[in-house]
This record gives sequence, structure tokens and C-alpha cells, in this order.
Amino acid sequence: MRTPGARRSARVLATVAAIAAVTAGGATGWAQSPGAEAEQALPKAMGGATPGSQESRLGTAPGTDQGPFGVQPGQDQPLMGAGGGTSVPRVPASISAPDGGPTPRARALGAPEALPVPRARLYGSLSLPETDEAEAVPGGMTLDQALDRMIQENLDLRSKSLEIPQARADVLTASLRANPIFFADSQLIPYGNYSDKRPGGPVQYDVNISHPVDFSRKRQARTAYASQALRVVEAQYQDAVRVEMQNVYTAYVDVLSARQIARYAKASVEGFDRLIRATQLLYERDITSRADVSQVKSQQEIAAVGLLDAEENLRRAKRALGVLLNIPPDQAEAVEFDGTIEDRGPEPPPVEELVQMALSCRPDVVSYRLGVKAAEAGLGLAMANRFQDAYVLYQPYTFQDNSPFTNAKSAHSWAIGLTVPMPVYNRNQGNIERARINIQQSRIELANIERRVQTEVVQAAREYAVTRDIVRRIRTEIIPASEQSKNDRFILFQNSEANVVTYLEAQRVHNDNVKAYLDTAVRHRRSMLNLNTVVGSRLLP
Repeated sequence: MRTPGARRSARVLATVAAIAAVTAGGATGWAQSPGAEAEQALPKAMGGATPGSQESRLGTAPGTDQGPFGVQPGQDQPLMGAGGGTSVPRVPASISAPDGGPTPRARALGAPEALPVPRARLYGSLSLPETDEAEAVPGGMTLDQALDRMIQENLDLRSKSLEIPQARADVLTASLRANPIFFADSQLIPYGNYSDKRPGGPVQYDVNISHPVDFSRKRQARTAYASQALRVVEAQYQDAVRVEMQNVYTAYVDVLSARQIARYAKASVEGFDRLIRATQLLYERDITSRADVSQVKSQQEIAAVGLLDAEENLRRAKRALGVLLNIPPDQAEAVEFDGTIEDRGPEPPPVEELVQMALSCRPDVVSYRLGVKAAEAGLGLAMANRFQDAYVLYQPYTFQDNSPFTNAKSAHSWAIGLTVPMPVYNRNQGNIERARINIQQSRIELANIERRVQTEVVQAAREYAVTRDIVRRIRTEIIPASEQSKNDRFILFQNSEANVVTYLEAQRVHNDNVKAYLDTAVRHRRSMLNLNTVVGSRLLP
């Protein structure tokens, strides 16, 4: 039970009428023209939220339909007494509601936009290093560590996570009871004075309390709806984490790819150093010309420039990943990352099993399933909003001043009364019908996303299989053949059996094969991590 001070400090985000307006629908009944409150209501903006506002900047949650009006016909509006008397409250019923402000848009969490997957950037000449790659980087940040830091430190996710306590505040607001109404008045006050010759009155002083009675259980219905909406928001936040993990995957592979390019570019520079020494030696023996030496030096400069560009590209990739991990740019450039673009993971399960895992694990699918339940709760809320509250009036003190009359004593009395709106017209039939349609629409959206997820999983699995086979073939067949050809041409060049142009052509062919291998290896590494994303579970390292 919250204290009055705690209630005042909580931000009020929804009201009895506000939550009803979010999921209002319609049923059959006597219709009537919209009231003044509906005519004055403006359609709610559906664009992005203004910074600092209470609206979610991430879209509408599945199943949380909202009608076009910020104020819903059928909610508890003022019940005004038409005339005098002791049993009619003469104050608006809206003051008993938890909040009389405009209806906030239903809170929702949408996934962040996925980063585009760029092709591997290749610079200059590339060559395979002579030694095996030392993948382990002492003290380097692993992918798992990067994901843990992203979840804890990513500023975008930290902002989105606050939607969950705000949705809990909505549940609190929805569960608040309407306040009783205190009212005091004086009636029959004369213009002048009453007397035996001018009888009237007598002047009457009343104190009364009116308490609303929610006989249609609107409070329970809106609490159930807000609770379902909270579960949707929690699932949407999990989906935001899933997509942000994919962004980390993309940036992490960019770093590994850039590091590999820099390593291959360095090997290429070292290879040209050996070539230029051999060419210079042959020139000194008058076997080759100065033009051959100049051509090799030109190629060496191109490789050196490519190495500089590759090293800067590595720093750029680290800075991009640092944004996701909330690391300052200067510190991000110094961070070492431990990982490889090579496929060293186990075989994934069959496609049929992957599809079933995705349909049960992916939080965006779960959010749409919960959205169907939220839509059903919205129908219950719209049904409950067909009836306004009744008001029980207790008037403990009434004083009638009979002093102006001879031999008349003043009197005290009490009264009790009941105000019940007559349900002649169903003020909520359109909203009930809207809520019913929203249930059907939510189920169609669920079927649509399930079909889309199935397609994504099948495509991701095929991409993984195809790129794996291409990488193996390039690595085991194409690269060794081109490297052997390049080495043979170098031996022929050293023995003066071939000119330097022949060797450089063999070097170019090998360089293209290395580029194709590196590009495909990066593509396959991305396909491994993308398979984790589309399934919604960490299957591959």
C-alpha cells in the first residue's frame, strides 16, 4: 500500500478513461451522436515522441490499439444535478478520477535499427602470412565480454530499459481507485429576508459526501490491460537487446576483418621487400632492366599505402564498436579484441529445429503473442466502460435556519441518496467493436511475423551452409594453387627464366584470390552470428 506522499511522487501516466481509450472497442446497442467531449478531441499524433515527453519514441506495442480520440465517449463524465435537493452531487465526477489529463500513447519498445552489414574493405595488395594466425590476444576483449558490456553500458538500451518501470507506473495508475467527493453548499438564500409576511426558504446548509461505485469493474479491467501491456513492453525490450546484439556482431566482425586486412597488407609489404631485393640483385648482374626495378618499387609503394589505409580502417572499426560499448574514441582505439573470422564453431541444428527454436525464443514473436492477450484484455476494458460509475451520496449534516419565523426552531437532518446512470444508450459500442477488430488484427500480425521469422531462419541457414562451403573450397583448393603458381614464377624470375612482369601477374591473381577468400570468410562469420540473431539464441560462438 503506497502512502499519499508516494502516490504524489509517482508520475501519473494513465487514467481510468485514458486506459479505456487505448483499447476501446464497440458492441451492439442504442447509438447516439458523439458528445461534446468527442467532438472536441483531436486525433493523436502517431509520429515519434518529442524529447522529454511521456510518449514512447519506439512505436506502438502489439495488441495495444488506440482509438482516434484522446477522450473516450462512455467514460465517467460529470454527473450534474438538474435542480436543488439533498441527494444530488453538484460537482463533476472527473475530480474523483486518478488523473484528468489527456490520454498518453500506449508505451511500447521497438527494436533499435540494425546496423547495415558492409562488405569487407580491401586495400592495396594482400598476401597470406607465412605463419598461422595467432588468434588469441592476451587480455583482449572477447565477443562474450563485448556483449556483456553492451547490455550494461549501451546508452540506447539504458534509455529503453526505463520504459519498463514507466509501464509498471502505468499499472499502478490503472489500479488506483476513484476518490470520494466532498461537497458543501447553502440553498434558498433570499434576496432580503424571510418573514411571516414573506415566507420562503428556510435557508439550508448542506454537507455531503458522494462515493463512486464501480459496479462494472472498470478498475480491474484496466489493471488487467495495463499488466498485459507491461509484459509486452518487457518482451519488446528483450527484442531491442537482441537487435543491439546483432549490431555488436556487425561491428565486432568489422574489427576482426579490418585487423585481418591489416595483417594481410603487412605480409604483402614484406613480400615486396623480398621481391625488390631480388630484382635489384638481378639488375646489378645486368639480367633485368632499371624499368623492372622501378615497376617493383611502384608496386611496393602501393602496398605500403594500402597498409596505412588498412591500419586506419582498423582504428575506425574500433571506434564504431566503442560507440555501442560506450567507450570513448581514444580508449576504443587502444582496446584489443580477441577473436577470429574463421569458423571454429559446431554445426548448427537442422533447419526444422532452428525454426521451432526461433518461434519459441525470439522476443519479437513473444511480444506479438502477448499482444494478442493485451488486445483481449482491451476488449474486456471496453466492455466494462459501457457503464459509468454510480454514486452513493451520504449527507450527514443538513441545517435549516428557521430563525426568521416566529416560534419556529431551526432543524438538523441527514440524507442518503443514489445516482445511477441509466444505460439507455450504449456510449461505447463503437469502441467495443474496434477492440474486437483489434484482436483479429493482432492475430493476423502474429501469423505474419511467424511466417517472416520462418523465412529469415531458412535464409540464414542457407547462407551459413553456402558460405561455409565456399570458404572451404577457396582455402583448400584455390589459394594453394595460386600460391604455388606465384612461388614458381618467383623461382623462374630468380633464375632469369621469366621476367618480373610475369611474376607480378601471378602476384595479382593470387592477390585477387586472397581478397575473395577474406571477403567470403568475413561473410561466413557474419552468417554464423546472424543465425544467432534470427533464432534468438546463442548457438554459434
